[in-house]
Amino acid sequence: MLRSVPSYGQIDHDYGITLATTASADDGPVWMVNLMRYNDVAEYRDGRKTTLTGREADDEYTPTDSLRAVGAELVFVAKVEDRFLGDGIKWDRIAIVKYPTRRAFIEMQERDDFRDSHKHKEAGMAESIVIGCLPLAVPQAPDGEVVDWSDVPHPPTAEDGPYTMMHVIRFHEEAGATKTPDHMETYTKVAGSVAVPNGVRIEGWFSAEGTIVGDGRSWHQVRFNTFPSKRAFMAVAMDRNRIDAHSDHRDTAIADTYALGIRSTINRLAVSVDAAQ
Repeated sequence: MLRSVPSYGQIDHDYGITLATTASADDGPVWMVNLMRYNDVAEYRDGRKTTLTGREADDEYTPTDSLRAVGAELVFVAKVEDRFLGDGIKWDRIAIVKYPTRRAFIEMQERDDFRDSHKHKEAGMAESIVIGCLPLAVPQAPDGEVVDWSDVPHPPTAEDGPYTMMHVIRFHEEAGATKTPDHMETYTKVAGSVAVPNGVRIEGWFSAEGTIVGDGRSWHQVRFNTFPSKRAFMAVAMDRNRIDAHSDHRDTAIADTYALGIRSTINRLAVSVDAAQ
C-alpha cells in the first residue's frame, strides 16, 4: 500500500487494496499511466532551498533501480504540446510504466530506495493522475496493412515528427471500461476512415482498471494514436464532413475527457503490449 499521502493527488485506497491483494493466479501486467503537472519551482517538504524546477526534480526522482528490481519498465515518456479537450489543467508530461503484476507496483512502494527517491517527485509535482490500465483489442486497418508514412499526405519531417493523440475518457454509459458505447463505436469507425489514409498507428488502447492517484474522478479508457506528424493529425481533425456529421456521436458517448497532443521521447508502448499478449 502507498505509505504516505502525496501532496499532488488523492489515493484510491480501494484500488490500492485490489493491487495488493489480487491472487497470483489472477494477476498479470498492468500499465500505470501518469499525467503530470509540475511546480514552477521544486518544493521540498524539508524546507531546503533549491533552484530546481518541478520538472528537474521529477527527473531526479526517476526510480530506475527500483523499477528494475520489481521487473517493471518505463515504456513511454512524452511532453504535452497541445490540449484540445478537457478542463483547465495544463498537463506537462505523460509517462507510462509497465509492471509485471499489480503486486509489483505495491512492492516498489515498499522499497527503501523508492521511498528515498520519492522526495524529489513530491517536490516537483503540483498535480498528478495515475491510472492503472489493461490493454484492449484495437480496430485493424480495412486491408489489414499499415500505411507507410512515406506514402501519406503529411509525412514526418525533422521539424514535425511523430505526434501522438492521447485520449483519457469517461463515458456517460456506465457499461464498464472494457465496453465502448455504440455511439463511440460509430464515431471511431468514421474517424478511422479518415485517420488511416493519413497514417495513424494505434500504440495502445487501454481499459482503466482504477485510478490509484487522482482527483476523485474515475475513467473508462485511455487511448494512444500516433500520426506521422502534427499536420497529419490536423488534416483529420479539420475534416469538416467527419466533424459536422459525426461529432454528435462522440459528444453523446463521452461524459469527461482529456485530448492531449504529445511528443514522445521514449516510446516502447506498442512493443510492451505485444509482448504481453
